[in-house]
Amino acid sequence: MLTQSVPTSNPGGFDTLNLISPIRRAVSEEKYTQPTPIQTEAIPHLLEGRDLLGCAQTGTGKTAAFALPILQRLAEYKDKPRPKEVRSLILTPTRELALQIEESFRVYGRYLKFNQTVVFGGVNPKAQIRALSRGVDILVATPGRLLDLFNQGCLRMDKVDVFVLDEADQMLDMGFLPDVKKIFNAIPETRQTVLFSATLPAEIVRLTHKFLNDPIKVSVAPPASTVDKVDQRIMFVDRENKSALLESILEDESVYRVLVFTRTKHGANRVAKNLSKKRIRTEAIHGNKSQSARMQALNKFRSGHVRVLVATDVASRGLDVDGITHVINYELPKEAESYVHRIGRTARAGATGIALSFCDAEERGYLRGIERTINQSVTVDKDHAYHSDAIASKSSHRSGGNGNRGRRGAGAGAGRRNSNGFSAKSGSRRSSQRTNPSAPGGYAKKTRSFHAKPRSSR
Repeated sequence: MLTQSVPTSNPGGFDTLNLISPIRRAVSEEKYTQPTPIQTEAIPHLLEGRDLLGCAQTGTGKTAAFALPILQRLAEYKDKPRPKEVRSLILTPTRELALQIEESFRVYGRYLKFNQTVVFGGVNPKAQIRALSRGVDILVATPGRLLDLFNQGCLRMDKVDVFVLDEADQMLDMGFLPDVKKIFNAIPETRQTVLFSATLPAEIVRLTHKFLNDPIKVSVAPPASTVDKVDQRIMFVDRENKSALLESILEDESVYRVLVFTRTKHGANRVAKNLSKKRIRTEAIHGNKSQSARMQALNKFRSGHVRVLVATDVASRGLDVDGITHVINYELPKEAESYVHRIGRTARAGATGIALSFCDAEERGYLRGIERTINQSVTVDKDHAYHSDAIASKSSHRSGGNGNRGRRGAGAGAGRRNSNGFSAKSGSRRSSQRTNPSAPGGYAKKTRSFHAKPRSSR
């Protein structure tokens, strides 16, 4: 039976959460003063040892919500783990998310003594096997590589004290459920189990009955809700004009750190290649890339050496890069929940952001599914040179006139600057590559920026 916890405010900050001094010190040094709602609600229950089902929109601090209690629990151990022994296991669907979580543990636990490692596929396992042979307090892993190493006898899971299943809904989407069940069967029945997810499909709820013991449910936002500070817009465009529309948006230098999503690996490569030909510094990241290539592309994007990162949904969860100004859905996802995770890559840590979604004639059904899932209409932006009235009129879109921000008169695309601030002139080629070290990401920002509109204006 799930016990619901109602979110409350926490004016006292992290000092009121009964965290030990080394953890509070590390959190303070990261300039975190106020816990997020999911942290305020989840941390006390986890410190008490309760099983927990957490639901919160992406970018709300779920990693710290389970990492801090685990670190505090580990601090109570007086002995080191034995060879091949694992005390805390965090299971996650992607390599990128696994690396991010492992780094979070290092940051929050910098004043504690513990062993940790991360295992995932796509790389030589020798270093992972060596790390596991010494025993680890914290293991962050993807399911496939974890089971491979377990079946080879490289680790033991009979001493797992805390088990976390992160992004549980994506585990189901990616077909990991059989592996997850095998892992559940290998760990002790007497353990603390935590499931975190941004959405709660029926299968996840069924898992809670099977794997969690009298769990508390913490939900700080409606399932599949979108980040409040993301300015979402839909742009109806013929498929053959998507490339030109993307280029016209990128002509505005205020669009300086951009994550572009496609549905397929081939599509990601094609978009990245086309942008690179226009001298827009771009990298692609998807499942066919080696781990080293993916990390290299991600590091270039983080550092500002690359302005645009084109990705499949491998990056829609777990990719945490500061200062992403825009998420552009070059192709709408088939699964509406993926839209939630994609746009959650911007407007993180209290910042604002913009999510632009291109919709061609064959994607109208995807748009309707997205709007049903997020329970709101996405604002139509028709003030660009490639707007398709034919697609818009057949979209059964519900947002009415609130998306008609500008009049498309004769000569659309003749080089005017629209109400969103970016030039929609077809074929124009202003340089967007002038480097300015003082600007985030290394790109100059213009006064006339493609800025986010306040939600109250919608």
